[in-house]
Amino acid sequence: MRLDAHQHFWAYDPIQYPWIPKNSALHRDWLPEDLGKLQAPLGFEGSIAVQARQSLEESRWLLALADAAPAIKGVVGWVDLRANTVDSQLAEFAAHPKFVGVRHVVQDEPDPQFLLGTEFMRGIAQLEPLDLAYDLLIFPHQLRAAIELVAHFPTQRFVLDHIAKPSIKDQSLEPWQTLIGELAQAQNVTCKVSGMITEADHLNWQPDDFKPYLDRIFAVFGQGRLMFGSDWPVCLLAGSYEQVVSLADLYAQQFSAADQASLFGGNAQRVYRL
Repeated sequence: MRLDAHQHFWAYDPIQYPWIPKNSALHRDWLPEDLGKLQAPLGFEGSIAVQARQSLEESRWLLALADAAPAIKGVVGWVDLRANTVDSQLAEFAAHPKFVGVRHVVQDEPDPQFLLGTEFMRGIAQLEPLDLAYDLLIFPHQLRAAIELVAHFPTQRFVLDHIAKPSIKDQSLEPWQTLIGELAQAQNVTCKVSGMITEADHLNWQPDDFKPYLDRIFAVFGQGRLMFGSDWPVCLLAGSYEQVVSLADLYAQQFSAADQASLFGGNAQRVYRL
């Protein structure tokens, strides 16, 4: 099954989605029918819908979308992992067969050690018994904390979003290059080949800009722990859905058909228990 492992839906509201850039193409509703029109010609059979705001209401809304749209194979939602009520929040969502993981927007947290907070780690500990993955949304300066977190929970499945968002626009590799190698040593971490064009020069990026970053993640994670994600519609800030897919497709042509199938669906099915 050819899958997009990372995309978003929303009913646009500037109050609920303040992170969306002003005067951008993202200022509208983006719904399953919009994505379906793009995916069908490219052979995709479905996707993983990922939270875009930190609210229980959005998690419920995404699951309702998934009930009505068979192409949504799984939902990575949000719960308040630091709350005393995290167990009841998780119990509500984990009962849904398409609720496959949890994410917190850690990239926006000012504390670089946020992932290692006592309350947060207590919440993370609740995920494995429910067979849920955790998506890491971080910047390179938060990688050290992520390395420590995944070591503390060696049997919890973690998924690194957007290759940890290195500064592709500046063609900067360090310390990202070193730290991503350390994180990849943890076999419980899978990495999404996603979110790269929005970290590049939105107007002037070239396919070669991404090669050093792709070379690195394929070298350290290997084909068995990588999954393609478009980050649609956020990717539209810097390029089309077709362009994002093409970048990954062209790079993956050097690999076997089996490895390409893993990248474009097989690994997501396994890690998210689809």
